Amino acid sequence: MTINPWVNFNGNAEEAFTFYKSVFGGDFAKVVRFKDLASPEYPVAEKDQNKIMLITLPIGKSNTLMANDVPEIMGQVNENENRSKIAIAADSKEEAEKLFNGLSAGGQIEVPMSDGPWGSYFGMLRDKYGIEWIIEFYSK
Repeated sequence: MTINPWVNFNGNAEEAFTFYKSVFGGDFAKVVRFKDLASPEYPVAEKDQNKIMLITLPIGKSNTLMANDVPEIMGQVNENENRSKIAIAADSKEEAEKLFNGLSAGGQIEVPMSDGPWGSYFGMLRDKYGIEWIIEFYSK
């Protein structure tokens, strides 16, 4: 089973994903804008045409981070709520530190990286786009 988190943004999905790409590396697998799907049956307001309908960033061997912008007609996403949490199981303590440090840049650390009582190296943060992340490494 693979879990692919999907996150809603208020018009800055592309900016956020450019940041995530700088942390995780790789290339976008797909970028679809609302204008790409517009038709007479499904008109798209001019102000929403360049917003992201779907953007995907492969991360690691089998994971994909996905997102979209919410068109204004559908209202706003409350970015201060727990709209998502994305958990990452790192392959090493060093990788956990790198990801935690990269994602927390400009954001807010909720739980610093440290040894958790359940045997993992663990930390939690909210990045500068309001997305909450859990980073863990389990030594074997």
